[in-house]
Amino acid sequence: MIRITRIVSAIAGTLLLAATAAAAPIEIKLGHVGEPGSLFDQTSQEFAKRANAKLGDKAHVAVYGSSQLGGDTELLKKLKLGTVDLALPSTVMTTVAPEFGVFEMPYLVKDRDHAAKIRDAVITPVLVPIAKEKGYEIIGVWENGIRHVTNNTRPINKPEDLKGIKLRVPQGVWRVRMFQAYGATPSPMALSEVFVALQTGVMDGQENPLAQIYPSRFQEVQKYLSLTGHVYTPAYVTAGRSWSKLPPDVQKALAETAVEMQPVALEIAAKLDDELLGKLKEAGMQVNEVDKAAFIEASKPVYEEFAKEVPGGQKLVDDSLALGKGS
Repeated sequence: MIRITRIVSAIAGTLLLAATAAAAPIEIKLGHVGEPGSLFDQTSQEFAKRANAKLGDKAHVAVYGSSQLGGDTELLKKLKLGTVDLALPSTVMTTVAPEFGVFEMPYLVKDRDHAAKIRDAVITPVLVPIAKEKGYEIIGVWENGIRHVTNNTRPINKPEDLKGIKLRVPQGVWRVRMFQAYGATPSPMALSEVFVALQTGVMDGQENPLAQIYPSRFQEVQKYLSLTGHVYTPAYVTAGRSWSKLPPDVQKALAETAVEMQPVALEIAAKLDDELLGKLKEAGMQVNEVDKAAFIEASKPVYEEFAKEVPGGQKLVDDSLALGKGS
């Protein structure tokens, strides 16, 4: 009798655990490389707050920043494996499909209004389907930012000032080629490794948006900030293998919130640019404007190579540039 009671109790306990597990919300892991206070951090946290309000007890978005789940390349791999559900890749998307290299073209994007037009007319109808073919589901397009150069050698006024400077760049062939055209010695490196590389002199400089420079504390190990504004990089809210396994209502809430966040991300980015430039100056960085006309002239070979090497590359460039006319 006692044995039967134990068996019944064991079965009841197992059923209770199963019911509890079934009722537990699905965890949606969102990984990114940004430090606390960065644009990636602020946009991801706001997205999670809004999405979780819609999801209720069905699912919960948990944000893992500071490369906790890996750098950009590793996050792409984990999306493919399904061990990370969402990530915010940027430049690294050129390793998925060369067409994403259009956003590596120097001075292509005039401002954030132009960026929003390119998002709606180029990224969503052209690049999103290309990513889908490669196994990635882009559910929203936010921002990484307008990129500038910092270094410890000298102020950068013209491309020739970059000659011989060891410059960290993100993974992606076109950023390397761009800075080679300017005379620098660029090397791809994960963002999580950059501070120490600058501190130890392994790298002389790096290039990033202000919203990555300040939260990454590069002002502590860099003297000069040159406002080159050479590239505007979008950030793609990207899902992978686990996306198709999510319930349709969860997918809908996440996708709707990612799109809802698109103008919000641009607003946060613009505000951060204004705030952080002042903070970087206060931290002792020497800030200078650059001769953008000289940089644009030095960028022509990069455009020519892109048009030659990437199928449909010239059309992507032409369509994107046309959207900036009159804006």
